Amino acid sequence: MPKATAQQIPFLPNLPTPNLLIHESEKATETDWVSLDGRRLFQIAAPKGSLTQRLQDIQQRLDQQSQDYFQKSDAEPNVQIKTEKKSTTLKGKTTETVLTVILLNGQYLMTVNDQDASLQQDNTSTVANQIVEKLKEGLKQAKQERQSKFLIQQGQIAAAAGVAMIVISWGVYSYQHRPKKYKAQPVTTASAAARPMTLQLNQQQHQHITEVKRRLYQLAQTTIWGGGSLFILGLLPYTRPLQLWIMIAAQVPLTLGVIALGTYVAIRLSYALIDRFNSAFVNSAVLLTPEAPERIQLRVSTISGVTKSLITISCVAVGTLLALGALGVELVPLLAGVSIVGVAVSLASQSLIKDAINGFLIILEDQYALGDYITVGTVGGLVENLNLRMTQVRDGEGRLITIPNSEIKIVANLSSRWSRADLTIPVAYQTDVDEAIKLIQKVGVEMDQDPQWDHQILETPQVLGIDNFAVAEKGFLIRVWIKTQPLKQWSVAREYRRRLKNAFDQAGISIFIP
Repeated sequence: MPKATAQQIPFLPNLPTPNLLIHESEKATETDWVSLDGRRLFQIAAPKGSLTQRLQDIQQRLDQQSQDYFQKSDAEPNVQIKTEKKSTTLKGKTTETVLTVILLNGQYLMTVNDQDASLQQDNTSTVANQIVEKLKEGLKQAKQERQSKFLIQQGQIAAAAGVAMIVISWGVYSYQHRPKKYKAQPVTTASAAARPMTLQLNQQQHQHITEVKRRLYQLAQTTIWGGGSLFILGLLPYTRPLQLWIMIAAQVPLTLGVIALGTYVAIRLSYALIDRFNSAFVNSAVLLTPEAPERIQLRVSTISGVTKSLITISCVAVGTLLALGALGVELVPLLAGVSIVGVAVSLASQSLIKDAINGFLIILEDQYALGDYITVGTVGGLVENLNLRMTQVRDGEGRLITIPNSEIKIVANLSSRWSRADLTIPVAYQTDVDEAIKLIQKVGVEMDQDPQWDHQILETPQVLGIDNFAVAEKGFLIRVWIKTQPLKQWSVAREYRRRLKNAFDQAGISIFIP
């Protein structure tokens, strides 16, 4: 058998080796600006990792040599270009490199390299001439700005800017605290019926808008004083570097602050819009039937709370992504990773998805809402909290019961639109049935006509008749239905029993004794 030999596969491309990839990454360049008195003059470039040191050296030499020029009476700065040859010997082979050097006041300032030339897409000599022209203009302007006449003029501008800042700030403060005038709205029959609900919604809307205005006024005051101070710092050559340093140092915190404030304002405005929509929904005359306002209030409270929670989560998520983008984080890989994690979490927690779907259907179909009294299985109570994940009810003993929405299969709502007091009246066997029924009916009519109870009772109590015989107790049961407002069945039933007991005693009718 012949020996196996390595052969080149013709259809595979020549892939670069890891060393070549490393060299390619090392060739990446960075750019930055050389400044004088906080004013940018020209741009330089250097290989990645060495730009900071090069910029620092050039900036230090420029600052020192410019001070020498400012102390002289010469009108024109002495900036020259010099060409030098540099010999390099490698493996016995000598190569010569032509260097383009810039001199300021006869002293070395910098060398124009190939990265600077490629940045301007030109040769080194042309780029050097451009840098020289910019240096001359910048030095002459900097020297002119140090003259007494210019400093006095800039000082006057700074004083005027300070006065303008005070006046504008006082104007914003006065406008913020001006007396408000409210126009009285005409009260119609529909709005009067919905007034208990609309008052709360309008109050919440006013609070949200007031909070947004207060934050915007604070932003305006900060902009006036911060922007004015930076403007004053930029007027003088001695303070302009401080202005540049503050702007660079505050760039990221300022961006994060604006994102945070924008997120907060967006949430508050969304809350105000939701309350405004709910107020218009409640005030709709078409929806206001004699039994609708109570139900609308419960449903509006539920939908409003869930909607505000979703909007808060969405705004915070968007604000977080914008903040990460401002910090330089790559969002595309981050979103891809988050989506993968989201899929994994959704597969691991399918019960949460079921809770959210069932919670959405509960709210959409209005099965129950905040303030309803419901029973689920063996537990029941007043609904205190309802969201897409769970329902919390408070039972008669004060216990807070938490029920996942996916576990709610059959629910009994005891307060949806109206309620009913279902009473069974035990009467002794020897009692005249017709007389007892007439007395029970009379007590119900009197209670329905009582101004203290007529708004809680929706219909005249119905006496259904003898519901059953209690043979062991020697009596019979008379059943009564009283249709009431939601959650009023228990108080109405207690008052009805009290009145019926007094009426029985006066008529001599007794109940059976087990």
